[in-house]
Parts: sequence; structure tokens; C-alpha cells
Amino acid sequence: MFKKKPNIKALAPLRSSDRRKIADQIIAQFQIDVPPQNDHHNPESGQETAVIGIGAIRNSLLPDSTQSARFITTVGKDLKQVSGTVYVGTHPGEQQRVLWIKIEDRLIPTVYTLWNNPKITPLLHTPDVVLQKLRGGADLMTPGLAGPPFPHKATKGSIVAIASLERPTVPVVVGTCEIDIASLQEVQGAKGHAVRGEHWEGDEIWSWAQGGGTGRKAPAEIPGWESTDGTDDLQEQMGHVTVDDSDDEAGGGGVAVGPISQDEHAATKRNDYVEGEDGKPYEEVKLEEKELSTKEIDDIFWNAFLYGLHHYRNTNRSDRHHGLEFPINQSAVISNLVLPFLPITTPAQAASLNVKKTSWKNAKKFIKALDKARLLKSKDRDGGECVVLDTDFDDPAVTGFVPYKLPKKETAGAESGGGGGGKAIAAGVSLSDSSVGQKLSKMELFKPTEQLAPLFTSSSASHRELYHPAELRPIIHSYLESENLISATNERLVKLDPVLANAVFDGSSPLDREVLAKGSVPRDALVDRVLKSCSPFYVILRNDETRGEIKAKAGHAPKIHITLETRSGNKVVTKMSGVEAFHILPQAMAEELQKACASSTSVGQLAGSSPKKPVMEVMVQGPQKDAMVKALEKRGVHRQWIEVNDKTKGKKK
Repeated sequence: MFKKKPNIKALAPLRSSDRRKIADQIIAQFQIDVPPQNDHHNPESGQETAVIGIGAIRNSLLPDSTQSARFITTVGKDLKQVSGTVYVGTHPGEQQRVLWIKIEDRLIPTVYTLWNNPKITPLLHTPDVVLQKLRGGADLMTPGLAGPPFPHKATKGSIVAIASLERPTVPVVVGTCEIDIASLQEVQGAKGHAVRGEHWEGDEIWSWAQGGGTGRKAPAEIPGWESTDGTDDLQEQMGHVTVDDSDDEAGGGGVAVGPISQDEHAATKRNDYVEGEDGKPYEEVKLEEKELSTKEIDDIFWNAFLYGLHHYRNTNRSDRHHGLEFPINQSAVISNLVLPFLPITTPAQAASLNVKKTSWKNAKKFIKALDKARLLKSKDRDGGECVVLDTDFDDPAVTGFVPYKLPKKETAGAESGGGGGGKAIAAGVSLSDSSVGQKLSKMELFKPTEQLAPLFTSSSASHRELYHPAELRPIIHSYLESENLISATNERLVKLDPVLANAVFDGSSPLDREVLAKGSVPRDALVDRVLKSCSPFYVILRNDETRGEIKAKAGHAPKIHITLETRSGNKVVTKMSGVEAFHILPQAMAEELQKACASSTSVGQLAGSSPKKPVMEVMVQGPQKDAMVKALEKRGVHRQWIEVNDKTKGKKK
């Protein structure tokens, strides 16, 4: 999974309560034995030892210094995006390393955790020649397992560690069981995946280090990982295994078992032990390097339009217009009859196959060229927009068109015809929209200033932490009680002392001067002023994310802006920006709005946004505020997080 370097965000300290919660989740997930507690209250009875035991287990799994950070990476040939959380900590005498990986609700230990916590996962074995393939990102196939017997916890979906027969006590690969390995009675001659590799010694998670550097090499042996299942017998069983990357009549990839003669080596091109090692790592996949000429781009667009007509003609034979509704505006022609039929397979090709790089330069001139070739009939409307009134489905160029291979129907745009993947890849993103159905919550946090530090001393709290308003109230109340500042006649009234007067009420406003003159203030008003004196932060939590997993951002929580404005006289457009903070892909949103509104859409950088961290703007033709709000609500955005500015209404006189 981590053959390519993941994008790891800034580390944030893990709260003690969250650390205990995560450690208990690990103990439950991996069924780690915890010392039993004694009901007797005598310290000599062992109760104290049991409590120390559970604390030691937690500290071993997640040390006190553990920090967390979000990460994003891509996996597989289709570069599927995967995100999650890494937990970084330091074991005694070692450097800071990634100890755990959390994806959705599953926690995966790294090799550093396994080297310090023996037997927290089942341990499988395989010959060293096979293990070298696994450390390149391959999956372990069933015949590559050394055994039986196998650990009873190695069931389907469980996390397992893998070591070589040559160094049986040193796990160097972590994976997920694809089958119930524990119940296998025989592996020789079996087929299929046994373990899907998640992480291994040598990948980018292993090599991560704060401030640079590389990973730590595995020790020669690790006490505590000794096998009780007869590793010597397993090594003897697998002693004649060799690896050969070849291909027999059954096809596939794998490892040959047993001695192989020269003739067999030439004829047998199969490896049943591992799969995927021959595939090029996706970070090395080369994009289309050849720069297309204008003539070649023209031909591709022309053929894409012919393909579009050919597709609709053959899939809607009974309809007079073959599923098209005329007139069709120029943007819809490009969106529905050209883009889905472009042979785009990489972002590099998408960069070249743009209508602006054709000799026509825009959609209107392209349509006029098709009209001149009598493939369609067009007309200019008021305002200069070109519409298509009819197309010639019986033209020989259409009826005799030979289809070519298109991207698979894996994106939201695929339903519009043909392959449909072109529009998605043209945007350089995957439109598998995971934001639909997500649950979002916005949390406002506050960081006290140095002047407010004395308020936190009485409650032993740190003024350098971030606090929710509900967490600040008891801290302020504790300070008031310790300094005896609550009025004896009215508990809602608070007397001011020099700390409150200087840190909260600085006398810069008439209200401050009035409060200072009276020498007292209502308690609720004091809390509000303390909050205003703090620096604001916020986090936007998605689904089951917790506050400790997400690094808070400075400032007030953002809003999504929807703007309606008039262009070219009376032409209305609706713009939307700021969706990225809410885990929404602008291009995916534009694709949905194009279908929902039956109108053209576009995505571009918001004017004034930073080129390093651009904010994208989705624009839809027509007054589409309600459609945008509905699409946002499907993605967990509350209406109060949306700000609408209707510029089409005249200013009130």
C-alpha cells in the first residue's frame, strides 16, 4: 500500500484520553491478553500489579509521546485514493517512527510495533525467496505459505505478520488474510490469494522519520516471536522451493514448487506464490510523453464526435432522434457527444486533448466545421451562442464508423455514453465521489493567550492546549473559586482582580471602562469575553473521526459561498466555492450538477486564491442555488454553513 510516498499532514499531540481509547481498541481488535484484576483491596493481593499491567500494555502499544496525523496515498493501477491516520511514537532507545496505521476503523501495526510487541498478531512463514517478492509489494499466494499447521487466529480479514523461514522470529511484512488460513489442511497445488500486503520493511511508512533519514533495519532475531508450530519442520517441507517468474498454460503469475529442470524452466512461466511483483509500481507509470500535433488533436476530436453519433444511433434505434433532444447548446455537444468518447487514459493525455488546443480553439467554431461537413445543422442564437438543431445519423462517416477502445465505466461521467472516463481524467481527478452520504460536524476551539495563563493554574490545565467552550467554563469557575471572586450576595456576579482586569478587560471600549469602574461583571459576560480573548481554531470532522485525529486549523470555521450573478446582459450563472474544506471534490460536484440542472458546468481556480493552495470554483449556467444546496446537503453540509449572495437582484434604493 505504501510503495508510493504518502502525503502525511502535520503531527498533532494525542490526548491522554484518546490514547487510552485507541490502545483499548487495539487490545480488543487483536485479542491481547490483559492481566486479570483482583477484587481484594489489599495491595499485596495483586490488584495494583494488574493495573500496572494494563498501563504497561497500553504504553507498549502507544507510548506516552504518541502523535497523530492524517495521510493520503494512492493504491493500485487505477491510483485509488486512500486516506487515514498514522500514529507516530517513540519506543525506548529508538527514533520516532510510525507505529500504527488506521484506515476507516481498522488499525494496522507497523513492523516497528511488531518488533517491540511479540505475538500481538498471528505469524505466518514463507521462504526467503518469496519474501523478497512480498517486500516489493506483491500479495502472498496460498502455495507460498509454509505449513500447515497455521495460527488459529489467521482467519479471513484478520491482520497477520509474515517472516521468512530463514529468520522465523523477525516479521517484516504485515498483511490482511484474504482466506481462512487457519483451516487450511494443504497448500501445495492450491490457488488464489492468501494474504494481501499492507506494509513491509522497506516501504515508505517504514522509511518515514521526522526530519528525514531512513528506516531501521530488522534485527537478526526477536525473543518472544518463537514459533510453537514446528518451524524446523516447515523449513524442511519448503526446502526445495524455488521462484520462477514464468507463464504456463494456466496463465497468471507465481512461484514454481520443487526442483525445476531447464526444460521446465523454459516451458513453465508461472509463480503461484506471489502475485503483482511483475507489475510496474504506479509511481513509475509513465504518462504519455509524445506531444500531439494540432492536426492529430483535430482528428481525435472529429472521431470522438463521430463515435458519439455512432453510439447514440446504435443504442437508441427506435427513437427518431436516437435519444438526443434538440436543440442542443454548444457546451452540451462537447459534454455529451465528444468528451465521453475521447480515448483518454492518463492525465497527460487529458492535458493535450482540450478543445482549446484544436485548430478551432472553441466549441462554436468546432460545431461550425461539423456543420460545413454536413454532419449536423446549427444556428446562432441571440447573444452569440451556437445550438445544434439536428444531426445526420445516416452519414456514411457515422454508419461506417469503427469504434475504438474507451476508458472503463468507472466514473460518474460514464453513464453519459461510451467510456465516459474521459471527462473524469481530463480533470486530473478520480470522480468516485466518497463525499456523498458523509456525516460532517464542525467544532470551534479556542487557544488561550499568554495573558490568560494564570486562569489555568488553579485547575492544573495547560494554557497551550485547544479548548471547546464547554471545557473552558469549569476552568474559569475553578479560578474564580480559588481566588474567592464570586460575589457573596449574587453568585452570578464576579469581582474583578488584577489578572482579569488586565487580561480580559483592557479598557479599550466604553463597556470595558464601565466594567472596570464597577469592579464586577456577570459571570456569563466574563466567559464570553475570555472566549473573545482567545485565538480561534476549528476542525471539521468527517464520519467517525475524533477531535484528536484531526489537526485544528487557525481562524474561524469556513463557509461555502454560493453567488448568483448576471453575465452578458441577462445571462445568469451560479458559482460555488470553498467545498474542499468539507471533503468534497469540485469536479465531482460539477459532474453531478451538470446532470441535475441539465446545464453546462465548469471548474476553475477562484480569482484571488493562492496558486500554492488554490480554491476551486464550480460554475453552472442559470440560477441553480437550490440544486447546489441540495447537492451539498447530500454531502453532510448544513445550511447554516452556506452563505448565499444573490447579485442578480438590484440594489435597494
